Amino acid sequence: MTEFKADVLVLGAGTVGVGAALHLQKRGRDVILVDRHELAGEGTSFGNAGLIECASVFPYMFPRDFGQILQYALNRAPQVRYAFSDLPAFLPWLVRYYLASSPARAMHSAMAELPLIRASLIEHEALIAEAEVPELLRRTGWLKLFRSDMTLKDAVRDFERARQYGVAGELLDAKAIAAREPNLAGEFSGAIYLPAPGFVPDPGGLAKAYAALFKRKGGRFFVGDARSLEPDGAGWRVAGSDGAVVAREAVVALGPWSDLVFDPLGYSIPLGVKRGYHLHLALRGNAVLHHPVLDSDLGYVLAPMNHGVRLTTGVEFARRDGPPTPIQLQRALPRARALLPLGDAVDTAPWMGARPCLPDMLPVIGKAPRHAGLWFDFGHQHHGLTLGPVTGRLLAEMMTGETPFADPRPFAVERFG
Repeated sequence: MTEFKADVLVLGAGTVGVGAALHLQKRGRDVILVDRHELAGEGTSFGNAGLIECASVFPYMFPRDFGQILQYALNRAPQVRYAFSDLPAFLPWLVRYYLASSPARAMHSAMAELPLIRASLIEHEALIAEAEVPELLRRTGWLKLFRSDMTLKDAVRDFERARQYGVAGELLDAKAIAAREPNLAGEFSGAIYLPAPGFVPDPGGLAKAYAALFKRKGGRFFVGDARSLEPDGAGWRVAGSDGAVVAREAVVALGPWSDLVFDPLGYSIPLGVKRGYHLHLALRGNAVLHHPVLDSDLGYVLAPMNHGVRLTTGVEFARRDGPPTPIQLQRALPRARALLPLGDAVDTAPWMGARPCLPDMLPVIGKAPRHAGLWFDFGHQHHGLTLGPVTGRLLAEMMTGETPFADPRPFAVERFG
């Protein structure tokens, strides 16, 4: 069998894995990127609202409001749905999520991630310029719509809190909403416009552009099965389609599939998933959509992608590999069509993916404590696209002995005992 050698194997060619590979390469490491797909960005990175959320100071924590929790428990909230048959599988994780969402612990998570959030768009801008794909970044910001005075009031309170950390924004009334998005229909109490976040009209295409940059700079891409990862002398080995790949160090950046590697190695890490769906639709007539738009009360986002308007759902708690149940998408479709003149679906079937989440909504970044040369970079929750390059930088700094630009201790796997 042919054997290919490198300094580092990065397992997973989504936005997170490619970001790590590029930053390691920049620091002089010979890197092999390994993925089960022949192309980068075909997994979780393919499906999201396309937002680089540099204004999202506070992570998506478990709600503390009893009325909201009751809605979720009764499966009546459009933002969240769960599969009752899968409840025994994910209920223990939900309990940990709830406990990690206390005000004090939620603030700890927010402050730990804040340096990464603030640097997220800067890191993307640098890679987009180097990859020569400026068309894959739009500086439109995005809109959060609110249909009731109560939800608007709560959102304004949260926004005022975020402003203390430098988040810019604008409160819009109905007239200002119509000025920004003249084709939206409906009765709104107001909206919040966030100008800073970047918008990527083809997230899967961006991961592929980053992977192409990695290869242009001498990086190698191998199709292989990360589950075959095993120690090999003083390093690590993975079976690839064209032979084995061997390196001194290995990075697990497999998103929601990371447990397929760390479980057999004896690590007990509470990695859960939040599933989600999307569908692309055509616009009717001369209608346009200028920004990604969150219909907050009804739990979906519309984003003007290159392939059509992408309708993305909220969260579904179900087994990662269970069959698709796109009920949220089916419910959102008529609501979205009432909001915007949408025509037929462009896709033949809805896309389903899984967001990899730890209970405290922080990724695991850093050294595996019981295996020399093994590193973790996964669990980016709703912010995989946002944080991929910046966590790649943090990891690469740790792996090459540089002073990390942000404190890496909150992301250590040891926090789970």
